[in-house]
Amino acid sequence: MGPCVLLTRPREDAAPFALRLEARGYRTAIEPMLAIEPVPAALDIAGYQAVLATSANGVRALAAAVTARDAMLFAVGDATARAAREAGFASVESAAGDSQALAGLIANRLDPRAGKLLHVSGEEIAGDLAGSLTARGFTVERRVLYRARAATELSAATARLIADGGIDAVLFFSPRSAQTFVSLATAARLAPACAGVAAICLSPAVAAAADGVAWRTVCVAARPDRAALVEALDAWKMQQFTGSP
Repeated sequence: MGPCVLLTRPREDAAPFALRLEARGYRTAIEPMLAIEPVPAALDIAGYQAVLATSANGVRALAAAVTARDAMLFAVGDATARAAREAGFASVESAAGDSQALAGLIANRLDPRAGKLLHVSGEEIAGDLAGSLTARGFTVERRVLYRARAATELSAATARLIADGGIDAVLFFSPRSAQTFVSLATAARLAPACAGVAAICLSPAVAAAADGVAWRTVCVAARPDRAALVEALDAWKMQQFTGSP
């Protein structure tokens, strides 16, 4: 059997990702560290030059808040862009990176004089997208369309898996999910058991947030996107289970 990977993303993101990992030979368990709650909003996107999305959750919340799908939409990464296309948005571009990459893409594609930009997001955001674009002459308005509620405890099933050594690796996509896991594992007195677990992190910032328990190893994706995270997981698996360098 392949190694067991714990997915900590919100369930709507974790479930399809689990199928992808299982097709690659992994076993999976899901323990969301964040639950997504919509923030009701009356929103008209017609007056904006383009919409900026820094998460798939933002795209889904936008799709629920508006009926129009003809806005130009710039996504921070490929997963967010994919969510936008699945929601019916026809004009979508991906920065395939982080908020700084998104700001660079927008600066190359758009004219600040052509109109203001709308950033749809959750209550908490990473990076300073608005600041980067404002420095380039753009006007950016932000609308909060969802909030991420942190888990308050680990499920009994997951706690038992960790305690029994049944989890080989944990995937972290955000600093907040990593911080929440460390806090809950410590509260459940499971931090020592994490010494046998690898933390596979999307970015150095996520890895820093996971600091707090003594992981077996911490691996950081070469790029802040899902494909690179899978590459980091595969590299860890190759080294750990085959002895390859």
